[in-house]
Amino acid sequence: MTAPAVALAPLAVRRRRPLGVLVAGTFLVLVVVAAVCAPLLAPYAPDAIDLSASLVGTGGDHLLGTDSSGQDLLSRALYGARTSLLAPVLLLAVAAALGVTLGVLAAWRGGWVDALVSRLTDVMYAFPGLLFTVLIIAVFGAGMTTSVLALGLAFTPTIAKYTRSLALSEARKPYVDAYRVLGMGGARICAAHVVPNLARAVLGYLVVLFGEALMSLATLSYLGFGAQPPSSDWGLMVQEGQAAVVQGALLPAMVPGTAIALVVVSFNVVGVWAADRLGRQ
Repeated sequence: MTAPAVALAPLAVRRRRPLGVLVAGTFLVLVVVAAVCAPLLAPYAPDAIDLSASLVGTGGDHLLGTDSSGQDLLSRALYGARTSLLAPVLLLAVAAALGVTLGVLAAWRGGWVDALVSRLTDVMYAFPGLLFTVLIIAVFGAGMTTSVLALGLAFTPTIAKYTRSLALSEARKPYVDAYRVLGMGGARICAAHVVPNLARAVLGYLVVLFGEALMSLATLSYLGFGAQPPSSDWGLMVQEGQAAVVQGALLPAMVPGTAIALVVVSFNVVGVWAADRLGRQ
């Protein structure tokens, strides 16, 4: 291979590598647009029941078929995308607010504060997150709000440990000592400089966690702890379509299940790429 060919080979690899990211990102954009424009795109209301069209297959009237109640699966999937995409965002917002605060506090103060936060996160790690969430739901009742808050607490230790590792490195940088010499307080330095400098890396990590958050919420809805009927949440749709599988109708469970799988995989692909790019300071 000639010298120019050798030089161009890595460039070609770099150009080919983002193709999967591009496809996944385009798919996610289309899903978000479809969720926002659900009232315009859905051929039927998501809760419109037509027992005469129960478990109808794909066709002109119902592009993705219907469920056992005759509800159009395409319409339900479009409306369900709203809950299925928004709930993980709220979940990660709760976890990020708590996790970043604890992580930065532990790294900045050190000593017994760091030890306390570390032991607290270790205890929460030792306790299965889903079981912790179910226990909270058992106390406060089922529902999407409770599920989001409970899973937000369950995701907090992961974000806290990641933020702490970043903040430890950030707190040792020269600019921190410079601001201290100028008389700036620790809380102000953290809020105005340390946390903003960590934002890119933390944001990339949150994108990676989005798929796991979506899957966790869908699991809770499938188990009956999350979204409740007549919601069109994808996890709940899978649970409701499970009975139809016995009758040979796969679409009621397959349509939302495929939507969950494709979105989770796409977010994982985009998340790994975003974490790599955003993590470069």
